[in-house]
Order: sequence, then structure tokens, then C-alpha cells
Amino acid sequence: MQVSPARTTLNMDNSALGRVEEALKKAGIAPTGTILDPNSVRVRLVDPDTQLRAKDVIERTLNPDPANPSYTVALNLLPNSPRWLAAVNALPMYLGLDLRGGVHFLLQVDMGAALAKQLDSNAGDIRTQLRDKTVRYVGIAREGNRILVRFRDADTRAKARGIIAEKLPELQLADEGAGDDLRLVATVRPEAQKRNQDLALKQNIQTLHNRINELGVAEPVIQQQGADRVVEAGDLDRGPLHRSRSDIRPEPATGGLDQPRLGGRSDHE
Repeated sequence: MQVSPARTTLNMDNSALGRVEEALKKAGIAPTGTILDPNSVRVRLVDPDTQLRAKDVIERTLNPDPANPSYTVALNLLPNSPRWLAAVNALPMYLGLDLRGGVHFLLQVDMGAALAKQLDSNAGDIRTQLRDKTVRYVGIAREGNRILVRFRDADTRAKARGIIAEKLPELQLADEGAGDDLRLVATVRPEAQKRNQDLALKQNIQTLHNRINELGVAEPVIQQQGADRVVEAGDLDRGPLHRSRSDIRPEPATGGLDQPRLGGRSDHE
């Protein structure tokens, strides 16, 4: 079992370890070992039934308000290799989903949201650049995957085009309109879209790594599949499964993740 802080202001120290050990002692549960590391307290127990009892005891002790938990208490598997075997860097045999069971997530990064966020940022940059250069415009708005900048005369539009092309080279520019409704249309170049999509995917993979590790999932495998999908597989018991589905959320600065679709095998199926 693994206990980790749910808030960045909390640290795992000897005080947290003492609270865990005291709670187990009062409940008459004798762990076979406790481990304190910089990010968590890990408790080794004799069997799954004792593990479930210990989890309930520790959650009640550390999280008196279940709606506002201070710590994440997750079921986990810890290696029980003899010290002499660990001393020669011998690792335990990982059984994987086929032999042990577990959960398989397939998540898709919302690239449309990532592009929309990029365009909103570009629109703000255009507005700032034109104001700094005292170039008058009628309005700036995002319509779908395009940014429209409106002008009253062709000379001002041409001046704005030069500024935007210099300061925001990732945008592709085109003229539209006639008369006193002249527009400069900006779209993101395909190569810039690809760079931003790759960045959004990498950032979401890192987010998943951070949040899955907090849950105490044994043997997690998180990797890219195709252009916009992320696969996560691990030995995840039913209790942490429900918590993981609510905790795996995207960072607001990047493209979001669609609702996970579950597949693969589970010990409870």
C-alpha cells in the first residue's frame, strides 16, 4: 500500500510515517514492513484482506473529511525479494496484464482544443504587436481555425501584414474582403501545428506519469500510440481504478484528454 500527499504543501516525513504506524497499531494490524521515501510512505502487508482493512484505517485517520482529502491512499504491490537477491540487482518478475490482470487505458488528446488555445494566444499576440506599433485596426476575432483582423484601408493592412509576418512567423497570412471591409486572415502553418500537437502529447504523457505514480500503480506503462493517443497499462486494483479515472485530467495549458476508454483485462472481470 502507498500513501502520498494529495496537496503540494504537504510533505512525507517521519511524522506522517508515525501517524500511519500508530493508526495500524490501534487497529491491530501488524505490517511486515514500512518504507519512507521523499514522496510517499509504503506499507507491506501479509495478504489482500489485511491490505484492504489497512487502507480503510489509514484513510479514516489521514483524511477525516473524505470530500477534501489531504493524502492519497492507494493499493499497491511491493517486491518482497530477499536482501541478498536485491543486492545483486535482481528484479522481480513482472507478470503483466495477461497473467496478473489489471487495467488498460486508451486516451485521445483533444487536438482541436490545443489548436484553439494556440489561436487564442496568437490573437492576443497580434493585438499586442499592432498596438505597440500604433497600427489601427477595426477588430480581431477567432473564427474556427482562423484569426480575422479587420481594417479600413489597404495600406494599414499591408503594414500590419509585415509586422505579423516578422513577429509571428508560425502564422500563414492571406488577404480577404474589399472596400472598407478589408480582412487579414491568419492560420497556423501545418509544420507549426505539428510541433504544437507533439508538445501537447508529450505534456499530457508527463501529466499522466505524475498522476499515475501518485496513485501507486504497479508496473505502469505509459506511451504514445499513433499521432494523438496515449496508452496506459498497469496493475491497478478496483479501488484505485475509480480514483484514477477522476484524477487523470489534462493540464489546462495543453490539449485535453478525452474521457478514458477502458479495455484489456481486470482481476475483477
